[in-house]
Amino acid sequence: MIYKQEQTTQRNYIFYEFTNSLCPRCLQRIPAKVILQDQQVYLLKYCPVHGEQCEILEESADYHLRKRQYDKPGTASKIHTRVEKGCPFDCGTCPQHNQHACIGLIEITNKCNLHCPLCYANAGEGNFLPLETIIKMMDFFQDSEYGQAEILQISGGEPTLHPEIEKIIRLAKAKQFKYVMLNTNGIRMAEDEGFVKSLQQFAGGFEVYLQFDGFKESTYLKLRGQSLLEMKLKALNNLSRYKIPTTLVSTISKGINDTELGQLFAFALKQPYVRGINFQPIAFFGRSNQDIKEHRITLSGILQRLAAQSSGMLKMDDFVPLPCNVERIAISYLYRTSQGGFIPITRDARIQDYLHLINNTFAFTIEDALKNAGQSINDIKAGYDCCRFLYDFRHIVPWNFFMKSKEQKMEYIDHNTFRISVSSFLDAYNFDMKSMQKECVHVITPDLRKIPFSAYNTIHRGGNI
Repeated sequence: MIYKQEQTTQRNYIFYEFTNSLCPRCLQRIPAKVILQDQQVYLLKYCPVHGEQCEILEESADYHLRKRQYDKPGTASKIHTRVEKGCPFDCGTCPQHNQHACIGLIEITNKCNLHCPLCYANAGEGNFLPLETIIKMMDFFQDSEYGQAEILQISGGEPTLHPEIEKIIRLAKAKQFKYVMLNTNGIRMAEDEGFVKSLQQFAGGFEVYLQFDGFKESTYLKLRGQSLLEMKLKALNNLSRYKIPTTLVSTISKGINDTELGQLFAFALKQPYVRGINFQPIAFFGRSNQDIKEHRITLSGILQRLAAQSSGMLKMDDFVPLPCNVERIAISYLYRTSQGGFIPITRDARIQDYLHLINNTFAFTIEDALKNAGQSINDIKAGYDCCRFLYDFRHIVPWNFFMKSKEQKMEYIDHNTFRISVSSFLDAYNFDMKSMQKECVHVITPDLRKIPFSAYNTIHRGGNI
């Protein structure tokens, strides 16, 4: 156990705040302390049946303490279940949840062509959801967000195995989601160039979320069960050939691929149609059976390693806790300099001054912030905010930005910015109710419920397909 308590009359940690957690053995809700010790943050809890437990929450206490400065009130969405048992057992969502769904995830199949040792969905042999069910799920998600749903992520299993995948994407586009993401391991992208070419029809508000964990054979053998690097590179090459916007998604496990973060970042930055990279600390639910203490890595731990491995290009302070969920998501945008390199925009801007301009969404864009800043030309404060925003972000926002067409705006932002994000999820070991109630990635279920991703995989998964 990492937590250390000496047998003295004085505590050797700081009791920072109280929360509720879960016992990973019996899944009962139990009280917990968030404590600071040795410049790190831990969750100290006690189950009446299974005793005292301790799990690391953040590897940097400094990051944990300052992230609250970026917090904002949540955005409302429709409520579908009542509070009966209490969080996290009433998901659907219930009135205790404090944030809308930035991302709605629909698992169109639990069939997969891999058998990853860490699969949260325990996918493998399985079935395909019928099209009529998927349509109902899309409509439910859109309705639950009052017709303003932002990101729909089509997932699985492996969604590209679904025989009607192109029709599903086309339907999603017709439902007026701001972005549609296809979450894939890339095997079909590598083996079926014709399929990749067909994705061109979805240009604009569409991207591929490509699983890409590293460059060592051992990384893929341990995380995915087989050697996949050559296949991943071929998939990426095909996606680039047909100019398909792509985000690389890297699951990070301590002692397995946490030394590859800098290499992953540098590689992604050089790919012509890769718009960003998302790092996800491994969460211990589903099929994962790795030792928790040995392989747990935290959001701030990833930021520390990125700073150490990026040859000075990134600093921890370049990352902003995303206001929609400061507890579990951090993000940074890089802009292209006149010399052709990249530098984080946060290094020259007072982000905290602009929290009121940043929507409660994972789909935050510079254009959205500009629109919020200049909503009314008759509003003196809005006009001032817009001018100040333009000045601080003058490196990436030209003065004639609003004069450009929609296509020109997209091309400009795509060419001149690069997104780095870290999305961490909760499991029964590090479950923190306060964080859970702000989670903004929700699973849309076939029985038409909207459940936070962490709660779904820890408690509610099973029997939906």
